[in-house]
Amino acid sequence: MVQVIGPHKNQEGRTLGVGLNQASAAMILMHGRNSTARAILMLAEELSNEAFLYLAPQAAENSWYPYRFMEPIQLNEPWIASGFSVISSLLGQLHQQGISQDKVILLGFSQGACLVLEYAARHPARFGGVVGLSGGLMGPPGTSWKEEGSMEDTPLFLGCDVNDLHIPRQRVLETAQVFKKLGARVTTRIYPDLGHTINQDEIHFIQKMMNKLLFSS
Repeated sequence: MVQVIGPHKNQEGRTLGVGLNQASAAMILMHGRNSTARAILMLAEELSNEAFLYLAPQAAENSWYPYRFMEPIQLNEPWIASGFSVISSLLGQLHQQGISQDKVILLGFSQGACLVLEYAARHPARFGGVVGLSGGLMGPPGTSWKEEGSMEDTPLFLGCDVNDLHIPRQRVLETAQVFKKLGARVTTRIYPDLGHTINQDEIHFIQKMMNKLLFSS
């Protein structure tokens, strides 16, 4: 079992949905900067799939890392590694209880999306799904990401405003290309006038992803 290390150790997350013994699948939801596990679970309530267990970990001081996601990676360590250990620990706990990784959707919004996407790119494997809402892979302009391993046709969704103040459109498109090369089944939607938030089209897409995952059982 992977233990949580670093700044995010001993943070108390939240859960929603059915118990482990009843869940057919699970979703790990990573909140944004200056936000909370409680806040991201509001999205889980909108998704309203009663077969899922929702796990929302809490970041130390409400943020997964201190600087912008396009700063050099080293500036955001050890917070990134600590965030990765949170995800790995939750995946391990779910696996021990009979929910394998290919039945788990990793979802993040904003800072949480960047962390989820970076985690998936560095740990390519078959997941139930990966969702990056207003986020992208981490690192400064000109970063080259390793494209080793395989996502094994994992469905992956990227949604963002065309003029998001925090997430450049080019970085979203670069992220899509990296995951396509890693073998993910990528859907990218760039919206006008979305702002730095989540819209109903994204929610509908995630709901379809969840239903397909259940029907593939």
